[in-house]
Amino acid sequence: MKVKSISLIIALLFTLLNSAQNISVDSQLYTPQQLIEDILIDSNCIDNVVVTNVSGGNFNSAEQSYGFFDASGTTFPFESGLVLSTGRLQNVPGPNTSISDDNASGWGGDTDLENVLNESGTINATILEFDFTSVASQISFRYVFASEEYQEGNSNSCLYSDLFGFLIRPTSGTGQIEYENIALVPDTNTPVKATTVTPGVSGSCPPLNETYFGSYNDSNAPINFNGQTAVLTAIANVVPNETYHVKLVIADEQNYRYDSVVFLEAGSFQLSTDMGPNRLIATQNAVCEGETLELSVNESGAPSYDWFKDGILVDSQPSGCVNCGTYTVTEAGTYTVEVGLANGCISYGEVVIEYSPLPVVSDAVLIECDINQDGLTTFNLFEASADITNNDNDLNIRDFFLAEAEALSYTNPISNPQNFDNSVASQIVYAFVINDANCYEIAEVELQTSNNMLIIPDLLGCDGDIVDGFSDFNLSDIEVAIQNQIPLGASLDFYETEDDAFNESNALPNTYENTMVDFQTIYVKVKNGNQCFSISTVNLSVVYTPLLEADETVYYCTNLYPETVRILGGVLNDLPNNYYYEWLFNGQSTSVNTTFNEVNEIGDYTVIVTDPNGCSSSRIITVSPSSSAIIENISVEGAAPNNTVTINVSGDGDYEFALDDVNGDYQQSNVFTNLNEGFYTVYVKDNNGCEILEQEISVLGFPKFFTPNADGDYDIWTVIGENPQFSLVETVQIFNRYGKLITVLNPSNLAWDGTLNGTDLPSDDYWFVTRLLDGKQYTGHFALKR
Repeated sequence: MKVKSISLIIALLFTLLNSAQNISVDSQLYTPQQLIEDILIDSNCIDNVVVTNVSGGNFNSAEQSYGFFDASGTTFPFESGLVLSTGRLQNVPGPNTSISDDNASGWGGDTDLENVLNESGTINATILEFDFTSVASQISFRYVFASEEYQEGNSNSCLYSDLFGFLIRPTSGTGQIEYENIALVPDTNTPVKATTVTPGVSGSCPPLNETYFGSYNDSNAPINFNGQTAVLTAIANVVPNETYHVKLVIADEQNYRYDSVVFLEAGSFQLSTDMGPNRLIATQNAVCEGETLELSVNESGAPSYDWFKDGILVDSQPSGCVNCGTYTVTEAGTYTVEVGLANGCISYGEVVIEYSPLPVVSDAVLIECDINQDGLTTFNLFEASADITNNDNDLNIRDFFLAEAEALSYTNPISNPQNFDNSVASQIVYAFVINDANCYEIAEVELQTSNNMLIIPDLLGCDGDIVDGFSDFNLSDIEVAIQNQIPLGASLDFYETEDDAFNESNALPNTYENTMVDFQTIYVKVKNGNQCFSISTVNLSVVYTPLLEADETVYYCTNLYPETVRILGGVLNDLPNNYYYEWLFNGQSTSVNTTFNEVNEIGDYTVIVTDPNGCSSSRIITVSPSSSAIIENISVEGAAPNNTVTINVSGDGDYEFALDDVNGDYQQSNVFTNLNEGFYTVYVKDNNGCEILEQEISVLGFPKFFTPNADGDYDIWTVIGENPQFSLVETVQIFNRYGKLITVLNPSNLAWDGTLNGTDLPSDDYWFVTRLLDGKQYTGHFALKR
């Protein structure tokens, strides 16, 4: 039992501690009149407070969209106050573990809010309206805006925001006076929204008024909203003792999703005194070093003034004093004033004053080129900026002046500082330099001229393979040629005209093709930092590259290895010895540097021919293999005239064939047909120029008749194409028409005289059978005529 009691106590303590970390809200504890008069205002110096209208969500219960909040014991910046929401009041307290996303039937928007903010489509508007009268000339109150629209890292945060406004106007006057919205980003006319006070979203939108953004809220936040602003102050200037109407309104935009709230601090609606805007470095209106600032306040009647710096009383001016209400600031700090008004009321004012150091500047000398050398030229005064500001990017040169007095009074600035013509040599002008706080200093700029003329050799460009008088020039080579004439680290730019060089317009690229055939003059501008050192001319001259024979193929007779073949550089229209040579074999450098190259290897030989100007041409000689033919065999099939001769060869060449005439007609075919009997010389030619080979052949033939009559013509019958060099026949048998063997001839005697055993045989047809040594056999017949 004791254990259970202890556990229950611990659980209750944990619940109480957890609740204490979050704000609490109540819609019934105070009436709307009490919320305004007793909670928000709570001052006897603001009179005639009357709530005139209340409107919010209808949730069919006692729930409201506005009410009292208590934040004591939490990290919320206000202890208590009044809260207005675009959703249920009960969803305002933390922790921040859910989306406040409420709606109610028939819950409309507000046209006054839309008109003042120039927006449309509001719904779910919560409104509290009241009248009041003040004895001071200004009222103010403190507030915090919070919203689910603040979504860390989400690009939607850049686009969407609910709307709210603190609208005020006097109740007296002719006609309907327009509302003024005082829920503004400090020192601007910008309404406070999730999109106007934001740390930005990387890649989607930049920060805006980030100084006034409070925080993104984690799950342990005391309120149930994703983000909130810092504490902001709404300020309204009023006419003392006149009645004003205030409309506090907040509304969803376009739809009910992602609710927003505005918290108004209890007791913060009070009298205030206008001390002028904060003077901050961040807002670029800080007081400049060495200056004083007079704070001046003005309240009606004969008030007293107590001035404080950083909470310490520094001056006190009694009621009724003459020329009171001013205080001279000489140093940075937070300055407050308490103005004692009638009936014991006190109006409070506060302003933050920061001092900005003056710009650190240096006097400068600006040098521009003087083409006609009369000491007068045109200057771009802003080219002295880096020297004047010491390269401080936070400084800005606003204008230049002819006289120091004009610069100090900021009168008669030079109208054309980017094209300023000096009137005298070494003229001095004055730069008006400001920093981010608009504090200024004056710097002198002495205008000097330069007339350094450079000696620049012509820049040669080699014409290409197409000889047309144009070339690509590497203009950076000019810098190398004049290094000893220009300051170390100087910059060079090139231009087609003198005007372009002077105005630094249309600079040429480092690789530039001339626009005039063969010869062109361009301009180089040399600058030392931002100072012109020289404008000089450069001649571009196109020189022709060596003219070479076309690429070619040369054949090497491999059967002659290691003999060499000579290949040439191929220079045309000039003496080869006027050039330099470099030979490459298959892309690799060799030691050969002569006009020719003796080679015996197959491959690609590249020759690079360079003239004395450094212009080069190249060509490729491809050395391909060839060779004289190797005759493997010659086949003779058949006897004349019905025969075929086939010449079988091998080798790397391209071969053609001819018979008997080395200079005769060659044929691509290696076959000859229907040759007459007899002896032939076969020629095999390589079309690539290697040696012609020849070989003797014999074509056998058998006479069709003979006349053995001792007249010296056809007296014997014999095999034609047979001799001791070409001994092809083994035997020849001769038969009469009846098949009787008459005689047998052999290589030692292949002739028959028409006799048998010394007796002449009669005229008749006789038959023969010829057997060759290779086994072939020919048969036929012939006539013996007497």
